[in-house]
Amino acid sequence: MTAARVQEAPARRSEAPTPPAAARSRSLTEGARHVLGAVADSAETVEAARSLDVRTADALSDAGFARHFVPTAHGGTGGTYRDFCDAVALLGEASASAAWCASVYAAMGILGAHLPQRGRAELWRGGPDTRIAGSFAPAGRVESVPGGWRLNGEWTFASGVGRAEWTFLGAMAPAGDDRQYRFFAVPRGAYRVLDTWHNVGLRGTGSNTVALRDVLVPGHRSFAQSALMAGTAGADLCHAAPYKTVNGLNFLTPALGAARAGLRLWSAGVAHKREVTGGMTRDRGSIREALARSAAELDLVELMVARAAGAADAGEHDTPHLARAQRDFAVAAELLVAVVDRLFRLGGARGQTEDSALQRIWRDVNCAAGHASLQFDPAAAAYARHAFAAFDTPRP
Repeated sequence: MTAARVQEAPARRSEAPTPPAAARSRSLTEGARHVLGAVADSAETVEAARSLDVRTADALSDAGFARHFVPTAHGGTGGTYRDFCDAVALLGEASASAAWCASVYAAMGILGAHLPQRGRAELWRGGPDTRIAGSFAPAGRVESVPGGWRLNGEWTFASGVGRAEWTFLGAMAPAGDDRQYRFFAVPRGAYRVLDTWHNVGLRGTGSNTVALRDVLVPGHRSFAQSALMAGTAGADLCHAAPYKTVNGLNFLTPALGAARAGLRLWSAGVAHKREVTGGMTRDRGSIREALARSAAELDLVELMVARAAGAADAGEHDTPHLARAQRDFAVAAELLVAVVDRLFRLGGARGQTEDSALQRIWRDVNCAAGHASLQFDPAAAAYARHAFAAFDTPRP
């Protein structure tokens, strides 16, 4: 393996950690709209740097993403999934990479809520706007030691880690005679960030590798994955959702916003374009069909996202809702890929230049759709098990 450069990225915000009261009282969507211009202005810089800059990371915190799912008992918003989805998708219209990181920072508040009280107090000692990254591939080695755990190894694809103050790592850990998957909260000073993110899409997420060597994690900074999957933390409704009913929203909504922006950009490009014959490009049947079909598919994705978020906010967490949510997340991802593939194919050579926003959107959406939570095969299997179970009742 080629040696990776160690990143030296400042973890702390360059400004005061707590936004003003007016900012804290607004919805997350309003906060996202407030910083949208700054995020759009830095999109190309973030893309080129392959990581968030300080200004963009601070804008995400100022908008309220890091605090959105932090328990109200720790000064957070304890917010809704509908507001979260609307805000992330809006941000995705300006920068899919920034929206992806914003989504991760928000989602880590859900994980933090499952820590024991002492762990939560340490995690948010600096306030609810603490940025937290995560890497959940079961990598690295975990040993049980008196009072906690010892971690060694490397964890890949930790989005936004260069601007985070903590990182949640997932790994298999000893559990008596067996092993169980657990999450571990590790502060920034306890790990190195290796510069390994050189991907085609979502380049600005800085999804680099976290390396640990003999790091001791006390027991109060860890919890079992089973608690997250059951949704058993705290008094805030947002923490009661079994994680699989909402996890796909974290990765689908940045792509939704990017695809929206792609359709708008493509439409503007063809609206006044003339063919070599002198006719208007927009009068071609294939162009009209592409516009109508793409707009309809985006509407379908928005409806599926709204339904899943609404169910989570309403406390509808039973098996039918879980099976439907996983199915819809995967289908929605396929629809978004179909939209941007179609637009890219019909966008002409101008849309394929290296400085074209359309080709960046095309790369970002395809990359986002590759996330494990958005794959159709496992979602279809889970949905089919539930659907066919209704016919398993023994006949009289």
